[in-house]
Amino acid sequence: MKPTPEHNERIAKMTFASVYPHYVNKVVKKGRTKEELHEVVTWLTGFDDAKIQTFIDDKVTFEAFFGQAKLHPNAHLIKGVICGYRIEEIDNDLTKQARYLDKLVDELAKGRKMEKILRKDP
Repeated sequence: MKPTPEHNERIAKMTFASVYPHYVNKVVKKGRTKEELHEVVTWLTGFDDAKIQTFIDDKVTFEAFFGQAKLHPNAHLIKGVICGYRIEEIDNDLTKQARYLDKLVDELAKGRKMEKILRKDP
């Protein structure tokens, strides 16, 4: 499935604060921690806990969130299908970055080892 321009616009306008509680619930329900979630978010974006909280408090859009992010150099190694979209085939940078985050959260919830999630070099 390919994202439509309308889908890309919806992702851009969505706030990080609106999805963050879902991320927390998903990982905690599966036995992982909020701290592990923050580790994953920090790895992908470069944001520390305080910055993550600021984005939540300020209800920052994904467009602004990823606009300020310094993506990890290994982020391009995040591949696969999430929400019906193959990450490698998404041509909109912002939508791809949002799906990177979704994929990392999904892997965390599924119990994948942190060094695998964080795409550490072997």
